Amino acid sequence: MQLLVTGASGLIGSALVPFLAKQGHRVVALQRSQVQLENVPTWNPPTEEIHLAPALPLDAVVHLAGETVGQRWTPSVKRRLRDSRVEATGRLCEALLALPTPPRVLVCASATGFYGDRGAEWLDETSAPGAGFLAELSREWEAAPTSAATAGLRVVHLRFGLVLARHGGALAKMLPAFKLGVAGRLGDGKAYWSWIALDDVLSVIEHALTNESLLGPVNAVSPNPMTNQEFTTTLGRILQRPTLLPMPAFAVKMIFGEMGREALLASCRCRPTKLFASGFTFRYPDLEPALAHALKR
Repeated sequence: MQLLVTGASGLIGSALVPFLAKQGHRVVALQRSQVQLENVPTWNPPTEEIHLAPALPLDAVVHLAGETVGQRWTPSVKRRLRDSRVEATGRLCEALLALPTPPRVLVCASATGFYGDRGAEWLDETSAPGAGFLAELSREWEAAPTSAATAGLRVVHLRFGLVLARHGGALAKMLPAFKLGVAGRLGDGKAYWSWIALDDVLSVIEHALTNESLLGPVNAVSPNPMTNQEFTTTLGRILQRPTLLPMPAFAVKMIFGEMGREALLASCRCRPTKLFASGFTFRYPDLEPALAHALKR
């Protein structure tokens, strides 16, 4: 397949491009540039102009671009989060539909934040959306490619959980405190974290590109979500460090604000129902081997 990837410099994208190339696909990254480059597809944010000619013809697009959620949510940050997801996805779809031959498949990033804080409730792709900024943002994000779906593209929304990778993302931010032995559970530790190994993320994306049965929202998570307490204990065991210093919920909210409440303390217990139904097999379905592999232990 001839593939275009946005967000190719991010945690997932930087691993995905070489992975897909090794699988025999021709992969081109969409680059941000205020100058139109002759042999490279470009996206000029100030003018909103997207130049796709160097990537044609396209069979599929993997859209991963979006500003990181892992920061304190001021009003300006919220606007940037929305623009980089909702508005940017809409503009990309306009550019794809303007092509003489649009791609057949559009795989878009989304998040388990769609479900909000749901306690111990098991959640699959038929579950209702939750409440809060993340849930609202995810709903709008997934609605943005409606024009592409209406035009006949097979659109897949991958609802990612916590992606386990040593070199980036939430796990990388946790490691310094854990290695120093000054980490512990967040709040009461009962919140469920839906997670997925980076290697499985890459395989899920290729599966979504090539499996015609996948359509709409897809939970891109391991089948075994863990509570924050279980996650903390497991990570400490692998690093051989104590995890005896919990951070109370009030401290999480004070330090991280709304982001801490919705992204760190919220409970989301997801099943990858559609992936299993489509025949996908996880390499790392269990947390301890997944963390050991991510940390090369």
